[in-house]
Amino acid sequence: MMTHSLEIAFAEVAKLPADEQESFATWMLEELSVLRGEARAEAATTLRELMNEAAKDYREGRTYPLEPDN
Repeated sequence: MMTHSLEIAFAEVAKLPADEQESFATWMLEELSVLRGEARAEAATTLRELMNEAAKDYREGRTYPLEPDN
C-alpha cells in the first residue's frame, strides 16, 4: 500500500516524458539500494578489488612514486 504523498509523487512523474521517467526511476532505485545498504556492500567489494589490484601492481613493480609538483 502506498501513502497518499507517494501516490501524488508517482502521478506527477507519470506526466513527464518517457526519458525523464526513466531517469527518475534509475535515481529512485539507486537511492533505495543505498537505504537498504546494498550500495555500500557493492562499493566495499569494488574498493577491495581495486585495493588488491593496486597492491599486486606495487608488488610486481608496475607503480611509481607520486610527484604532485610535476
